[in-house]
Amino acid sequence: MILSSLAPAALAVVAAAALLRPGRRPKPIPALAEIAALLAFALCIAGTVQFALDGPVTEGPLRLSMIGAVMAPLVGFIGWIVLRYSRTYLDGADREGRFHGLMLMVLALVLLLVQAGSLWLLAACMIAIGLVLRQLLLFYPDRAPAQRAAAKFTRVWAAGDVALAIAAGLLWVAFGTDSITAINDAAKAGSTPALAGAAVGFLVLAALLKTASFPLHGWLTEVMEAPTPVSALLHAGIINSGGFLLITFAWVVQGSTGSMAALVLLGGLTSLFGALVMLTQSAVKTALAWSTVAQMGFMLLQCGLGLWPLALLHIVAHSLYKAHAFLSSGGAVAAVKEVRRPGAVATPGLAAVARAFLLALALYGMVAVGFTLIWGPKSPQALALGAILVFGVAYLVAQGLADAAPRALTRRTLTASAAATLAYFGFQSLAILVVNGALPGVPDAGPLEWALIALTVLSFGVVAVAQALFPHWAHHPAAAGLRVHVANGFYLNAAFDRLIGGFRA
Repeated sequence: MILSSLAPAALAVVAAAALLRPGRRPKPIPALAEIAALLAFALCIAGTVQFALDGPVTEGPLRLSMIGAVMAPLVGFIGWIVLRYSRTYLDGADREGRFHGLMLMVLALVLLLVQAGSLWLLAACMIAIGLVLRQLLLFYPDRAPAQRAAAKFTRVWAAGDVALAIAAGLLWVAFGTDSITAINDAAKAGSTPALAGAAVGFLVLAALLKTASFPLHGWLTEVMEAPTPVSALLHAGIINSGGFLLITFAWVVQGSTGSMAALVLLGGLTSLFGALVMLTQSAVKTALAWSTVAQMGFMLLQCGLGLWPLALLHIVAHSLYKAHAFLSSGGAVAAVKEVRRPGAVATPGLAAVARAFLLALALYGMVAVGFTLIWGPKSPQALALGAILVFGVAYLVAQGLADAAPRALTRRTLTASAAATLAYFGFQSLAILVVNGALPGVPDAGPLEWALIALTVLSFGVVAVAQALFPHWAHHPAAAGLRVHVANGFYLNAAFDRLIGGFRA
């Protein structure tokens, strides 16, 4: 028996009890909800230990794989923290019992999803998650923005469900089985039917829709109308389902060069777009939502480059960070209110920015050479991803190299740059060690791959330089107008509202 497979059942029992008492302060439902979530987390940990001791379990509707052994404890931990937070956050609210029941139900479904061994169970869990999450998004049903967000979410998520159902059907016909393990084993052995290429196309489409990729990202940035625990669980867990799909079928997906290229292009575009809009937001939770758009795009980019262990690591890191960010967002607002007069900001000139990028790249090169000598050569894709990270670090270095910057700031930024570079290669090596061959290696870079790598590095480099030089042209009249357009996401979300008639709400 897979110990972690008992977690969804424990959650479902308490969820049913909570839905029978949907009103205000339904004692002892809030306490039972937290206990059930803690028990589910403990069972997920036990499942991971079971995997480490006995290896994978591939037979049956539920399976114990390396991906599940990583994802189940992650989902269980975040679910427990969110349910614990909800006891205070929702205390005394109308329909408090219903809220706990729905949260437990969606948590149980996500745990089933990450352990699904059958195509049909995987698709059924994804559909059910959308249905329950819609009810949570409409927890305040009288709010017009909540109605618009739920309407957009339903359409995008349902479109992803349709794409996933088609992909599941094509995979079943192509490989003659609904077992996810058997399908991956066949693709790993090089037995990939022609029909599998079409299945991968629909699978990638489903992943793009589930991760709120450009241009259908608007529903994710408007779910702030739901209670904060819903936002935390969505942005820290459910939104990762698209990446989970791709990583689960990594052996099949990597066999389609066109799909991998699409992930690089759309993932990179989504990442840059989300990061740009995020910088113009004044509301804390809205900025976090746009950050999630950018992070999911970057995760899709990693999948497209064939850096599967890093994509899985990205999901873990982003989930923990974003859950903490949402649940502590109130504290962030309080901290801003306490700041009466902000201190002086060092503005780097063009020369300082140039020196910062050269210094950061030189530091990156030295660390890369050191890790290559210890761990062996790195792929061009991994080196390119590290260079993108260094571009972000170079912005900090530029602050330290500005003429008005104190020496302490210079030391801090240089230290942060070195730490970030070391952390990138260190965590990359750790992720590869944990995966231990369960995911495909990085594909050889051909002409198409080299072109995509060059385009990606160039795009992120240009944006990083523009960000570092932004203070010099931020007060130009044209920049003020551009800021308004960027803050509104170039009105793509408004166009989606008009398309579905959402403004009538």
